[in-house]
Amino acid sequence: MKLIFAHDHIFHKYNNQYYSTGGLSKEMLERYTSVFDEVVVLSRQKHIKTYSDNLTVASSERVKFIDIPNFKSIKSINSIFKAKKIIQEEVKNCDALIGRLPSSIGALAVSEAARKQKPYLVEVVACPWDAFWNHSFKGKLFAPFQYLKTRKLVFNSLYSIYVTNQFLQGRYPTNGESINCSNVALKGFNSSIINNRLDRINHSKNNKIIIGTTAAIDVKYKGQEYIIQSLGELKKQGISNFEYQLVGGGDSKYLRSVAKRYDVIEKVKFLGSLPHDEIFKWLDTIDIYTQPSRQEGLPRALVEAMSRGLPAFGANTAGIPELLDKNFIFSNTRKNISEINKILIGFNTQVMLEQAKRNYREAKKYEKKIIEHRRNEFLKQFKNFADV
Repeated sequence: MKLIFAHDHIFHKYNNQYYSTGGLSKEMLERYTSVFDEVVVLSRQKHIKTYSDNLTVASSERVKFIDIPNFKSIKSINSIFKAKKIIQEEVKNCDALIGRLPSSIGALAVSEAARKQKPYLVEVVACPWDAFWNHSFKGKLFAPFQYLKTRKLVFNSLYSIYVTNQFLQGRYPTNGESINCSNVALKGFNSSIINNRLDRINHSKNNKIIIGTTAAIDVKYKGQEYIIQSLGELKKQGISNFEYQLVGGGDSKYLRSVAKRYDVIEKVKFLGSLPHDEIFKWLDTIDIYTQPSRQEGLPRALVEAMSRGLPAFGANTAGIPELLDKNFIFSNTRKNISEINKILIGFNTQVMLEQAKRNYREAKKYEKKIIEHRRNEFLKQFKNFADV
């Protein structure tokens, strides 16, 4: 059986091999080849001449990559006709389709599958309302349209996978079969991880507490500026033992300007992008993790931090409150600095020990064998439906 997987992700092509900068790796795509005979990936592509260590292999047996031209910018708007033609042809020749939402390619493919009466499943991984509303003034104009469009596509889908336990289900309900199944699938849990974390906390002299975030640093809705502002306010109060480390690609100009404005430039460290396996090593060197985003699904980075026994706090956004203790959630507004200050000041040794153990236990719910079994069974159910 031939499956299409459609999403806006940009795959990098180098020496006839495909690579991913994010979660769409070879291992992830093999979720689908373990159930379906052939998988055709409809996505954007970027041809590169130099390999980067930050890339992850995406090429896999029985996976074919089809390039969909970028049609989302004003300059390339005419490309939408070419994109639609490619999608129409591929959908016509497939047996089933999975569209990841929100994404323009995913939405076009799902709409085409519905028109051709092809079986399809939607993966709901984020909230388009939050994404557009928190993007820009222009984004606010598009937010209602994208919200209603996604609601319609999900509601009419006979099969849906949500990455959250409750949030996305409430905002984008379906009339069909559904499961909650995170894209996070962790492995390698062992007692030494939490024991090392507890030992680090117990032996800390609190001379410097390192806070960390993994996210693109030039996307404003990721919210790093709130943590920087908080450090500035705490410094005014004579509390200056915090350091903020940011892992992620992008232009740091804006966040550096925020750090200078609040007189904490020496407290904010930009580490750039790190290979995925290096992320875990870095997580073991920090003391607190924060996810201050104003747009998320169920953030993989936060779950990975919790799997290292890290105390953590985050914004009241999408699936973040489903992961953390309610006392470590701050409001999703621009007036949240006092709440962040209160959380940071409250991280004494006893609180950090309690949160380390609590977060480690919570992260174990996302162990690979548990998550993959749930998803695999649901995909088999969808395949059986499509095979009728």
